[in-house]
This record gives sequence, C-alpha cells and structure tokens, in this order.
Amino acid sequence: MTRALRELGEDKLLAQVFPRLNRNSRVVIGAGDDCAVVKFRGAKDWLLLKTDCVVEEVHFTKETNARAVGWKAMMRALSDFAAMSGIPEFALITLAVPAKKKASWVGELYRGLNRAATRFDVAIVGGETSETAGPVVIVVSVAGVVERDRCILRSGGKANDDLFVTGELGGSIRGRHLRFVARIDEARWLTANFKVHAMMDLSDGLGTDVPRLARASKLGFSIDQRALPLSRACSIQQAISDGEDYELLFAISPRNRTRLEKLWRKKFPKLPLTRIGKLDRQSAISDQQLPRGYVHFRQRR
Repeated sequence: MTRALRELGEDKLLAQVFPRLNRNSRVVIGAGDDCAVVKFRGAKDWLLLKTDCVVEEVHFTKETNARAVGWKAMMRALSDFAAMSGIPEFALITLAVPAKKKASWVGELYRGLNRAATRFDVAIVGGETSETAGPVVIVVSVAGVVERDRCILRSGGKANDDLFVTGELGGSIRGRHLRFVARIDEARWLTANFKVHAMMDLSDGLGTDVPRLARASKLGFSIDQRALPLSRACSIQQAISDGEDYELLFAISPRNRTRLEKLWRKKFPKLPLTRIGKLDRQSAISDQQLPRGYVHFRQRR
C-alpha cells in the first residue's frame, strides 16, 4: 500500500482494499460488482445499493451546464442498476461545494438530478451538503430492488458465450456523456426474456471493461474490432478507449443469438444491438490485447 495511486490504478487499489472490508451474513454480493446486493429476513427480493460521484474537472468542467451535471450524476448511478437488472427506488445526494458558488448553479444542479430521477420514478429522499475549498463533488447513493432470479453479476459468464453491446461506442466527450439515459428498460426486458449470464455497464471504455467482465468470470475473451458499433466520426480506437458510453455489455449463450437479435429489433428498433465477440476458456485475460480504456488515478477524463 506504499505505492502511489497513479502507479496502481483503480483495479489494483481496490483489489488490496476489498478483502479487508467487513461483511455479515446478509451480504449476498459485496464490493466489486456494479452494485452491492444484500438480503433481509422475509423479503422476497434482494436490495441493491450503489453510490457514485462526479468531480469537477474530472467528470465535467467549470463551464458545463449545471442541469446537465445533475442529470449525469444521477444517471451514472442508475446505469449501474441497469447493469444488474435492478429497479432503483430511492436516492440520497451529497454535495460538497465552495461557498463562492452561486445558489442559482446549485438550483440548476438539483433540477438536473430531479429530472433524471423522475425518468425512472426514483424518489430523492435526502442527503448532505458541505462546504469545500476544492472542486465541486456530487455523490449520488441509490437503493432499490431486484428479483433473486433476475440479478445479473459480472461473474456469471460461460465459455463460448456471445458478447453483445447496446447502442454505439466512442465520442462521449462530444456531449453524449451529459445526456445519456441508463439502459434500465433494456436490461429489464433482457432478463425477462433471456437467460443473461453476465452483464455490466460500459463506464470506463470497452478496453477496460471487457477484461473486467472476463476476469470476473475467470475466462478469456476475443473481440472483433471490425464489428464494433461506432458513433458518428469515431475511430475503432476511440470506441475502445474513450469511455463513458454507459451502454450494456452482456454475455449470453450463442444458442439465443438469432432469437435475441430478432426480438431486440422488434422491441428497440432505434437502438442497435451488436455482437462484438465472445468469452473463451483461455486462462490469460491478455490473450487479446485491447487498447486500454479509462483508468482512474492515471488519466484525466
């Protein structure tokens, strides 16, 4: 733990921290997946818990519209619910802001937060506000539920599973990262109609998140870079490395491929669904090297 964070990067840091965290018998899935999963006596469904933050000059600039910042802050947490096929219900907002910030900016921020929450009928029920000498920080904590048989983890992938992504990849810096909608409706449809083996949202880019899903499933992977669904004017490199796509990446049996593609086109005709590769049995995650996506502590967005 003596190395600087820029040397470790996020994944190695968390690999050191997570094993030391206390758990109890009600924890189903602790730190390490898109949401924590816990259970309560007598409850039919599991409880999902998630917290996420956006930081000024990391996730947005001083010039970014405050309402757009609020939208993004809420949708980031809701995107993690989508990754586990969860239903978000309640949110808490923590805001650390310099005293010199205008009250009108804060008001616009909360309009964005509330608008995003309303999109999925999430109630904002409280939070905390603090002064800071540093940049603005917004933390969104969300609680909700998921049925036990529809909770999808990163770790359930099987050898030869197809890997699919929703939407298009790359180019988020051109503004898409401020106006995306979490793929909750799509995730809920998927788990109602198919046996999805593993799933996550693409927040740090395909080049970082595909290896994460494969590693969690103890598998390797292969990606057909020519098949990637590119956003307008984006290169393959950008589609792999830009990050903040907030699309779904999921693994499903190839036996379901034809039926999935057919029913998806009927249900979501305006949203592409693309098979980009597969999971395989090879033990080395680096069997196929991808350009790296975003790595916290080593890069700035």
